[in-house]
Amino acid sequence: QVRLVESGGGLVQPGGSLRLSCAAFGIVFETNTLGWYRQTPGNQRELVASITSLGDITYADFVKGRFTISRDNAKLTVYLQMNNVKPEDTAVYYCKAEGKYTKSQRWGQGTQVTISS
Repeated sequence: QVRLVESGGGLVQPGGSLRLSCAAFGIVFETNTLGWYRQTPGNQRELVASITSLGDITYADFVKGRFTISRDNAKLTVYLQMNNVKPEDTAVYYCKAEGKYTKSQRWGQGTQVTISS
């Protein structure tokens, strides 16, 4: 069964940090582009960061210098390190995998991140 399982969300104060993890099951992990997206009520999901099978990274402008995406192919896991978080970072964060050859897209169930004092 293909699954992406996010974890690490929670309640964090502005300026704080947290790390999101996404563990993959049932995919050829090393040939997938992996991404983190976020969504708030009434809005579309937006790209936060992505990393290709070759390690090329793309960040949304609003997280540059604050968030870091990384992948550990041996652990079949992609991470999002979130530093200096802001209230506007509050959202449900989703992990996405896309196969390089199949173009098949898989989504995790999401993890809630709330930034509040």
